[in-house]
Amino acid sequence: MAQSNTIRAAAVQLSPDLESAEGTLAKVLDTIDTAAAKGVEIIVFPETFLPYYPYFSFVYPPVASGPEHLRLYEEAVVVPGPITRAVAERARAKEIVVVLGVNERDNGSLYNTQLVFDADGELLLKRRKLTPTFHERMIWGQGDASGLKVVDTRVGRVGALACWEHYNPLARYALMTQHEQIHCSQFPGSLVGPIFADQIEATIRHHALEAGCFVVNSTGWLSDAQIESISPDPKLQRALRGGCNTAIVSPEGVHLAPPLREGEGLVIADLDLNLITKRKRMMDSVGHYARPELLSLAINDKPASYSQPMPSSTATVTGDVSDEAESRIEANSQIHAAADH
Repeated sequence: MAQSNTIRAAAVQLSPDLESAEGTLAKVLDTIDTAAAKGVEIIVFPETFLPYYPYFSFVYPPVASGPEHLRLYEEAVVVPGPITRAVAERARAKEIVVVLGVNERDNGSLYNTQLVFDADGELLLKRRKLTPTFHERMIWGQGDASGLKVVDTRVGRVGALACWEHYNPLARYALMTQHEQIHCSQFPGSLVGPIFADQIEATIRHHALEAGCFVVNSTGWLSDAQIESISPDPKLQRALRGGCNTAIVSPEGVHLAPPLREGEGLVIADLDLNLITKRKRMMDSVGHYARPELLSLAINDKPASYSQPMPSSTATVTGDVSDEAESRIEANSQIHAAADH
C-alpha cells in the first residue's frame, strides 16, 4: 500500500450532547470538517462519544439508574444505521480516517464499540470492548476478540482499544503482533479526578514505547453545567471532573504536541512513520526482541457464541454440540508467535 511517510493526526477533546444522539452527531460532523480544513488525515474521538458516555452509571446507585439506562438504549447507535452512514459520508467527502466510539445497540444489549472508517467511507472495523470496567458492567455487554484486529487504512495500519483495555497486556500484544503503526486509544474523560489523567499519561506513553507505534489518545469533556445536570450533589460532582488527557505520542514516548487536560479542542500533530523503524531497530517487541519459543499468545478470534445462541437442529446436547464445541476451541486457539508476524 503506497502511503506518505508523514500523516497528520488529530485527537479530539469534546463534550457530547447529553440530550440526544443527533446533537452529538452534529458535533462529530462539524469537528471532522474543522480537522479536515487543517489538513488532518486521521481523527480520533473519545470513548462511546456517540451519543455520550454513561457518566450517570458512575455516580448513580444501580437502583436509580434505570430511567437513564433506558434513555441510553433509545439514543444508542445501530451499526450499520443512519448515524454510521452519516459519518461514513463525511469521512468520504473529507477524505479522512475517522475513529469513533459509540454505544452500540444490538437488539436488547448495549456495547462499548469502536468504529474505524477509512478515508473512502468504508467501515473497516467494528470492535467491542472486551470487559467493561466496574460500573460499566451494569451498562454494556462483553465484547469478544473477533474485532481485536489491526486494519489497513489510507494512513497506515490502525488499531484501537478503549480505556482500561490498555491494562490488559495480552490485548495490547495482540495488536502489536499485527504491526499497528497508529494506535487509537479512547477514554471517557471528566471522570475520577486528576489521578485518572496521570494514569492515562503513563498508559499511552508505555504502549507507544513497547509497541513502537504512534498513539493518538482522545478523552471526553463535560462542562460545569453538564456535570450539574448529571448530579446536584457537590461530592458526586467531584467524581465527574478531571481525568482528561488528550494527546499524541511518538514511538519514542514523546508528546508531539502539548496535551489537552481542560476544555474542548483538538491536539494535532504530524506523524513521521520513519520513527517506527527508528524505534524498532533498537527494540522490536514482536520481532528480534521476542522469544516465541518461550512465550506465545493464543487468541480465540471467532465471534462470541451468544451471537448465535440457537444450536443447529441436527445437533444434540450429548453428541454433536459438544463435539462441535471441542473442534471450535481447537480451531480458534491460534498461536500468535511474534516471529510469525
